[in-house]
Amino acid sequence: MSKPVTILAVPVFSLLCNAAFALRREVFVWEQNVPEDEEHDQYDLTATHFVAIVDGEVVGTLRLVDLPEHAKIGRVAVRQALRGQGIARKLIAAAMAHARERGQDRFYLTAQSDKLGFYESLGFVAFGPEFIDGGMPHRAMRDYDKHSAQLVD
Repeated sequence: MSKPVTILAVPVFSLLCNAAFALRREVFVWEQNVPEDEEHDQYDLTATHFVAIVDGEVVGTLRLVDLPEHAKIGRVAVRQALRGQGIARKLIAAAMAHARERGQDRFYLTAQSDKLGFYESLGFVAFGPEFIDGGMPHRAMRDYDKHSAQLVD
Protein backbone atom coordinates (compact mmCIF):
# COMPACT_ATOMS: atom_id res chain seq x y z
CA MET A 1 0.00 0.00 0.00
CA SER A 2 1.38 3.40 -0.91
CA LYS A 3 1.93 6.06 1.71
CA PRO A 4 -0.02 9.34 1.84
CA VAL A 5 1.32 12.10 -0.41
CA THR A 6 0.98 15.78 0.50
CA ILE A 7 1.20 18.31 -2.34
CA LEU A 8 2.09 21.91 -1.48
CA ALA A 9 2.82 25.10 -3.41
CA VAL A 10 5.97 26.55 -1.84
CA PRO A 11 7.75 29.91 -2.09
CA VAL A 12 10.94 30.07 -4.11
CA PHE A 13 14.06 29.58 -1.97
CA SER A 14 12.05 28.39 1.03
CA LEU A 15 13.41 25.29 2.75
CA LEU A 16 10.91 23.09 0.87
CA CYS A 17 11.70 24.74 -2.47
CA ASN A 18 15.41 24.30 -1.82
CA ALA A 19 14.70 20.60 -1.19
CA ALA A 20 12.86 20.56 -4.53
CA PHE A 21 15.88 22.12 -6.25
CA ALA A 22 18.09 19.44 -4.66
CA LEU A 23 15.73 16.73 -5.97
CA ARG A 24 15.83 18.27 -9.45
CA ARG A 25 19.63 18.15 -9.33
CA GLU A 26 19.48 14.50 -8.23
CA VAL A 27 17.10 13.52 -11.06
CA PHE A 28 18.16 15.75 -13.93
CA VAL A 29 21.88 16.41 -13.40
CA TRP A 30 23.07 13.25 -11.66
CA GLU A 31 20.67 10.64 -13.03
CA GLN A 32 19.88 12.01 -16.51
CA ASN A 33 23.14 13.92 -17.16
CA VAL A 34 21.48 17.27 -17.94
CA PRO A 35 24.21 19.95 -17.93
CA GLU A 36 24.04 21.71 -14.56
CA ASP A 37 24.02 25.16 -16.17
CA GLU A 38 20.82 24.21 -18.08
CA GLU A 39 18.93 22.90 -15.05
CA HIS A 40 18.04 26.31 -13.58
CA ASP A 41 16.85 29.28 -15.60
CA GLN A 42 15.16 32.65 -15.18
CA TYR A 43 11.74 31.04 -14.67
CA ASP A 44 12.80 29.54 -11.33
CA LEU A 45 12.58 33.00 -9.75
CA THR A 46 8.97 33.66 -10.83
CA ALA A 47 7.45 30.17 -11.09
CA THR A 48 5.10 28.62 -8.58
CA HIS A 49 6.93 25.58 -7.24
CA PHE A 50 5.10 22.48 -6.03
CA VAL A 51 6.45 19.68 -3.88
CA ALA A 52 5.21 16.20 -3.07
CA ILE A 53 6.01 15.13 0.48
CA VAL A 54 6.01 11.54 1.76
CA ASP A 55 7.02 10.82 5.36
CA GLY A 56 8.25 14.40 5.77
CA GLU A 57 10.58 14.22 2.76
CA VAL A 58 10.31 16.03 -0.59
CA VAL A 59 10.07 13.20 -3.13
CA GLY A 60 8.58 15.02 -6.11
CA THR A 61 8.47 18.48 -7.59
CA LEU A 62 7.41 20.57 -10.55
CA ARG A 63 7.14 24.22 -11.41
CA LEU A 64 4.32 26.18 -13.00
CA VAL A 65 5.24 29.23 -15.06
CA ASP A 66 2.47 31.74 -15.80
CA LEU A 67 2.84 33.06 -19.33
CA PRO A 68 0.30 35.22 -21.16
CA GLU A 69 -0.64 32.47 -23.62
CA HIS A 70 -0.68 29.50 -21.20
CA ALA A 71 0.64 28.03 -17.98
CA LYS A 72 3.80 26.01 -18.59
CA ILE A 73 4.35 22.89 -16.50
CA GLY A 74 7.99 21.97 -16.19
CA ARG A 75 10.82 20.38 -14.25
CA VAL A 76 8.64 17.44 -13.22
CA ALA A 77 10.81 15.15 -11.10
CA VAL A 78 10.12 12.24 -8.76
CA ARG A 79 12.71 10.40 -6.69
CA GLN A 80 13.66 7.24 -8.59
CA ALA A 81 12.61 4.79 -5.84
CA LEU A 82 9.07 6.25 -5.75
CA ARG A 83 8.28 6.44 -9.46
CA GLY A 84 5.18 4.70 -10.74
CA GLN A 85 3.15 5.47 -7.61
CA GLY A 86 1.13 8.39 -8.99
CA ILE A 87 3.20 11.18 -7.46
CA ALA A 88 3.80 13.07 -10.73
CA ARG A 89 0.12 12.67 -11.63
CA LYS A 90 -0.90 14.21 -8.27
CA LEU A 91 1.60 17.06 -8.69
CA ILE A 92 0.31 17.90 -12.18
CA ALA A 93 -3.32 17.76 -11.06
CA ALA A 94 -2.56 20.12 -8.16
CA ALA A 95 -0.65 22.55 -10.39
CA MET A 96 -3.42 22.60 -12.99
CA ALA A 97 -6.09 23.13 -10.30
CA HIS A 98 -3.99 25.99 -8.87
CA ALA A 99 -3.76 27.63 -12.30
CA ARG A 100 -7.47 27.15 -13.00
CA GLU A 101 -8.32 28.87 -9.69
CA ARG A 102 -6.46 31.87 -11.08
CA GLY A 103 -8.32 31.79 -14.40
CA GLN A 104 -5.80 29.88 -16.53
CA ASP A 105 -7.14 26.92 -18.48
CA ARG A 106 -4.48 26.47 -21.15
CA PHE A 107 -1.47 24.29 -20.38
CA TYR A 108 1.80 23.59 -22.17
CA LEU A 109 4.85 21.47 -21.42
CA THR A 110 7.83 19.91 -23.11
CA ALA A 111 8.11 16.21 -22.38
CA GLN A 112 11.01 13.84 -22.70
CA SER A 113 10.02 11.74 -25.70
CA ASP A 114 9.96 8.51 -23.68
CA LYS A 115 7.38 10.09 -21.32
CA LEU A 116 4.82 11.06 -24.00
CA GLY A 117 2.43 8.26 -23.04
CA PHE A 118 2.29 9.47 -19.44
CA TYR A 119 1.37 13.02 -20.47
CA GLU A 120 -1.08 11.75 -23.10
CA SER A 121 -2.84 9.87 -20.27
CA LEU A 122 -3.34 13.29 -18.64
CA GLY A 123 -4.94 14.76 -21.76
CA PHE A 124 -1.90 16.36 -23.38
CA VAL A 125 -1.26 16.10 -27.11
CA ALA A 126 2.20 16.29 -28.72
CA PHE A 127 2.77 18.75 -31.56
CA GLY A 128 5.68 19.94 -33.63
CA PRO A 129 8.97 18.19 -34.29
CA GLU A 130 11.12 16.38 -31.76
CA PHE A 131 13.95 18.54 -30.38
CA ILE A 132 16.90 18.10 -28.02
CA ASP A 133 16.76 19.71 -24.58
CA GLY A 134 19.25 18.90 -21.84
CA GLY A 135 20.80 16.31 -24.17
CA MET A 136 17.54 14.31 -24.50
CA PRO A 137 14.81 14.20 -27.18
CA HIS A 138 11.65 16.13 -26.25
CA ARG A 139 8.30 17.03 -27.80
CA ALA A 140 6.13 20.03 -27.08
CA MET A 141 2.70 19.13 -25.70
CA ARG A 142 -0.46 21.03 -24.90
CA ASP A 143 -3.72 20.15 -23.30
CA TYR A 144 -6.74 19.30 -25.38
CA ASP A 145 -9.79 21.54 -25.18
CA LYS A 146 -12.63 19.02 -25.17
CA HIS A 147 -15.29 21.72 -25.46
CA SER A 148 -14.22 23.00 -28.86
CA ALA A 149 -12.57 19.73 -30.00
CA GLN A 150 -9.53 21.71 -31.14
CA LEU A 151 -5.98 21.81 -29.94
CA VAL A 152 -5.24 24.73 -27.64
CA ASP A 153 -2.34 26.86 -28.89
